[in-house]
Amino acid sequence: MAAASVSQALEQLKMNGVRMTPQRHAILSYLMGVKSHPTADEIYKALSPNFPSMSVATIYNNLRLFVDAGFVRELTYGDDSSRFDADLSDHYHAICKHCGQIVDFHYPPLLDVEQAASNITGFVVEGHRMEIYGVCSDCSVKQ
Repeated sequence: MAAASVSQALEQLKMNGVRMTPQRHAILSYLMGVKSHPTADEIYKALSPNFPSMSVATIYNNLRLFVDAGFVRELTYGDDSSRFDADLSDHYHAICKHCGQIVDFHYPPLLDVEQAASNITGFVVEGHRMEIYGVCSDCSVKQ
């Protein structure tokens, strides 16, 4: 699914009977406007000055709604908090082992790997995720 605009996503949610609230709009707009892959807590910290009555639970509940609706991907890496990505294009992630920064990069989809996995395991493959681990340029300079 290609990245949707905030207005397209909100319209689709409305058509599915989801009531639009200012908080939902703010969370979705924030996610679609950042290049980072924020945690729910980071989203809360960014939005709480404008929405002082919004709780972290509200953020989590709305993120779950957006993930279930297919507008946002939940990224889980190890035991760290889930991160959320509104870029639904085919892309991969490079992750810094020191600071945890996640950077998107595009590379042709590795469809031959999916086919090999299907052939070897008998699975009906629905997709894959690849992470590249290393040290980002900022952390490299500090070392």
